[in-house]
Amino acid sequence: MKERVTPFQLFILVLSIYVITAMAINMLVTLPPELSRLFQYMDYIVCLFFFIDFCQRFLRAESKLAYMRWGWIDLLACIPAGFFQGARMFRVVQVLRLLRAIKSMEMIWQLLFRNRAEGVFASAATATVLLVAFGAITMLMVESPNPESPINTAEEALWWAIVTVTTVGYGDYYPVTTLGRVVAVLLMIGGVGLFGSFAAYISSIFIADDSERESREARAQRDMTRALHHQIIELTSEVRELRDRLDRMHDNADASSLPADNDHRPDPPS
Repeated sequence: MKERVTPFQLFILVLSIYVITAMAINMLVTLPPELSRLFQYMDYIVCLFFFIDFCQRFLRAESKLAYMRWGWIDLLACIPAGFFQGARMFRVVQVLRLLRAIKSMEMIWQLLFRNRAEGVFASAATATVLLVAFGAITMLMVESPNPESPINTAEEALWWAIVTVTTVGYGDYYPVTTLGRVVAVLLMIGGVGLFGSFAAYISSIFIADDSERESREARAQRDMTRALHHQIIELTSEVRELRDRLDRMHDNADASSLPADNDHRPDPPS
């Protein structure tokens, strides 16, 4: 079955690559317990998006049975690695399938700009998840060694990253190191731009509805104008034909009256 690649599929592809990268780091490097737990939390979030993607494609599939020939891989890839270690291998297969569907960078650009609103939304969603992930990881690595920092656990780092990227800023957790504050500034700047993109996407939905309605009205007016134009052409042609017929009838009448006038004309004097 041929898959339809969408901007959301690109989002899933980036998340899949992130999960495989995190898996490789977790396997090759001995991480602190809190950092390892943070990777596990991020894995839960990513698996939620995987499950949403699976449900969307399953509902869109014309033949559910044909989709499940390969869809079972996507379903097993939704299981967090902490519960099912074999899910990691299925995620590798999932990435290979997505890379096979997305054959070139040119196709990626076409997908992103075919519908600019969807492309912006997919790009902003991808950047948001990555900002939260790398912001929380970096903050935990930078702040946890400092005894004066309030950010010492995976939950605190993840909460801080989400609050900061959304520009809410509760102030219950905050960085105390210079590098941590630099990361916070970058995260806040990125959050302002990203949530501005989300607002623009929501606005584009309403604008698209108005534009579609105006397009339908303009199309109806063009069709009506075209129909009137054809009717005017037909009427003009009929009027021209009637005029030609009347002219021919008048000419025939004049021609038939000429001999009668010659017969009644008086003879010239001898």
